[in-house]
Amino acid sequence: MKNFKEMDEVERKARKLLEERGVTMDDIADLVYFLQSKYHPALEKSECLENIDRVLAKREVQNTILTGIELDILAEQGQIQEPLLRILQQDEGLYGVDEVLALSIVNVYGSIGFTNYGYIDKEKPGILGTLNDKSSGKVHTFLDDIVGAIAAAASSRLAHRAANTE
Repeated sequence: MKNFKEMDEVERKARKLLEERGVTMDDIADLVYFLQSKYHPALEKSECLENIDRVLAKREVQNTILTGIELDILAEQGQIQEPLLRILQQDEGLYGVDEVLALSIVNVYGSIGFTNYGYIDKEKPGILGTLNDKSSGKVHTFLDDIVGAIAAAASSRLAHRAANTE
């Protein structure tokens, strides 16, 4: 995993926001493992973490994290106008902008990311189930999709690298 000093300001802030919102790199690694262990029986968590680091090093991923989490925080604080505030607070199923934002992350590593993302978004394993629980009082309309997209992109990266070594 990257040393904090090796990161620029934007990457540090994106990682810090994930952590402040209750998402650890281990949580995301568990999602990557969930997606890829069936295809890579010898997969280790360290490989998952390495691929997550590479995804988080991308500026477009960092920008998506900053944007999505900021929108969640503003909705949580009631700093967005109605009717958008209610839509975000309730994470309405027909809203869809949260998924579209997340797809900017998924797109970084090719089409396999779309299928990974769709599957994990539907299943909501691990931290995704926790983030999707509306009883916490927190707004995670964007965060759950962003975390799922990071895991899907890291899984895609891992799959591409495995295919190149076979």
